[in-house]
Amino acid sequence: MLTTTNAIVLTKLRYKDNDLIVKCYTQKQGIVSYLLKGILASKKSNKKNIYFLPLSQLQLNTDYKSNRSLQYIKDIKTDFLYTSLHTHILKSAIVMFLAEILAQALQEEEQNDALFSYLQTTLQWLDTNDNFSNFHLLFLLELTKYLGFYPDQTHIKSATYFNLYDGEFQQESSSKYCVSGENLTLLKQLLGITFDDLHSIKINAKQRQSFLALILVYFELHLGNFKKPKSLQILNDVFN
Repeated sequence: MLTTTNAIVLTKLRYKDNDLIVKCYTQKQGIVSYLLKGILASKKSNKKNIYFLPLSQLQLNTDYKSNRSLQYIKDIKTDFLYTSLHTHILKSAIVMFLAEILAQALQEEEQNDALFSYLQTTLQWLDTNDNFSNFHLLFLLELTKYLGFYPDQTHIKSATYFNLYDGEFQQESSSKYCVSGENLTLLKQLLGITFDDLHSIKINAKQRQSFLALILVYFELHLGNFKKPKSLQILNDVFN
């Protein structure tokens, strides 16, 4: 079946000598892997490789068959042309990190317009904005809405702890997964804030790394087989 869908690139893997396997999150079919035969065979075909940078936003014309594990792309177009995402050293570090997380976290092979729109609009925001040092913190926190474990804010105002395991605010510490202090304060600040208001969050590199570590534990507790991204150290280094 010939179909056209928007897609966001998550990973690419060299296959044999001249082929690529590209994993995308698509608007119409969710997670889809594509086999691009011969794309690395010559300089002319290799030019297409630039389409598949991490988190690139594409429009794909594909020959889609639901019973096939690897799909084929008939035609590729850029859906949104980034101006800084892959050239700005700090933004590219964020992109590498988030692509690795999304490749693990997104597993559904079905349409989810709300999630796709979230990814689309937030990545475009990152590309066009200059105050982005805390972008990945809010991005991951908001992502949990679509993954099913967004924090329960019933007792947020009076709470002195947040339970990572249960995903809720509470008055007392009930397990080793209860957090307080600066991380709790920052969590309360980020919940409900917009990306345009991120400039109001003032934290240093150490605080940012500590809160990111908390979010990654939260993901590990709620997503089976989730592992800390290999690019975490690179991200922490460039923002240090």
